[in-house]
Amino acid sequence: MGAVDRLLEIGLELPEPAIPVANYVPFVRTGSFVHVSGQVSVDANGGIKGKVGRDLSLEQGQAAARLCAINLLAQMRAACGGDLDRVRQVVKLNIFVNCTPDFAAIPAVGNGCSDLIAAILGDAGRHARSAVGSVNLPLDFAVEVDGIFEIA
Repeated sequence: MGAVDRLLEIGLELPEPAIPVANYVPFVRTGSFVHVSGQVSVDANGGIKGKVGRDLSLEQGQAAARLCAINLLAQMRAACGGDLDRVRQVVKLNIFVNCTPDFAAIPAVGNGCSDLIAAILGDAGRHARSAVGSVNLPLDFAVEVDGIFEIA
């Protein structure tokens, strides 16, 4: 089963990729690798903003990380000319959580992203990652994720 089939099975439709809000490009392809710029927890309704551990619960943080996964996949679809099945491997994800200093469940928030990526891309979606807490993120979004992908 390919990525498109998994998206349909889950009932998920990827949005159009977000346009950068500053002086950078959404992704850079070098050889067989694609580096995707940080994708925040935004959607058509504005997204999920605030600090996990103060404004948002763990579950809301996970939902924010899931939005980041959706936005990463939208950028990858663009990078792959519309064919997500070209993704050979998600190499690494860097997950940043806008949270209070005492919030310790940062890896659990990151699972909102990692779980969806693995569900859509199968074995190719299993990845190395870092997950860190942050004092703030752009435009007060709850989560930001960037990634490195290998493509065919």
